Amino acid sequence: MLSMTGYGRGSRIEDGRDLTIELKSVNHRFLDLAFRMPRTFAYLEDTLRGVLQSRLSRGHVDVFVTYKNLREDSKSVTVDTALLRAYMDAYNTISEISGMENNVRPTNFATLPDVLRVDEADEDQDALKDLAIKCLNDAIDQILAMREKEGKRMGDDVFMRLNNIETMTAQVRERAPFVVEEYREKLTQKVAEILDGQEIDLNRITQEVAMFTDRVNIDEEIARMNSHLKGMRDAMASSEPIGRRLDFIVQEMNREANTMGSKASDITLVNLVVNLKSEIEKIREQIQNIE
Repeated sequence: MLSMTGYGRGSRIEDGRDLTIELKSVNHRFLDLAFRMPRTFAYLEDTLRGVLQSRLSRGHVDVFVTYKNLREDSKSVTVDTALLRAYMDAYNTISEISGMENNVRPTNFATLPDVLRVDEADEDQDALKDLAIKCLNDAIDQILAMREKEGKRMGDDVFMRLNNIETMTAQVRERAPFVVEEYREKLTQKVAEILDGQEIDLNRITQEVAMFTDRVNIDEEIARMNSHLKGMRDAMASSEPIGRRLDFIVQEMNREANTMGSKASDITLVNLVVNLKSEIEKIREQIQNIE
């Protein structure tokens, strides 16, 4: 079971190319990728996206790419000859008008705006692609390790709460029959007080108790709750992404708990169901961040 929160970093220097890829992920219903990288890497976005989609299933993932070309041929300097000639003509004109000697040196021209232009050398796209894939897989390895560690922590918490819910459900099952019996006793006592010594119609009391039993019966809800508990445990044992499945099961568990609560006519049962719903809500909060 994996969390959707994590961080990973892959950094390599190969053949004078210094590349770092960082990944930061948070929970999201689907796999949502956001790239922040130099424009020169635009041609690699589909490749990087494919690698991420092959290894991650859910989460909002920010992808940060930083790059330095340390090769000696990484840059070149170009002279804007047309602009240089224009500057030279201008200096000659100034010299003629002023009558002063034109003693401008080549180094002076080099400092003039836009005479020299520094250009980035064309990249070897195949070499850069191979390096980017290596860095990305390194970053994914790290983020998956962090997600697994966080997922185990959340899984332990969820398992603990499933055990609590199982215990509370058993307590509800044990308590339910006493509610009917207490109702029978209270109804018999109340009728006896009203009749004041007259004969009690036991058949009528039996019918009333039967109708009450039918209204408050929660055997089906208890059975379904136990089935959902098993389904939750089975899902958590899977190595596949299970976040959406767990979310569905928790919704069904909450539905059964609500029905139990609506049928509860006893303060002890009500308190048990309230505590049970509290545990379900805590599980729901946890699984929002499960892949």
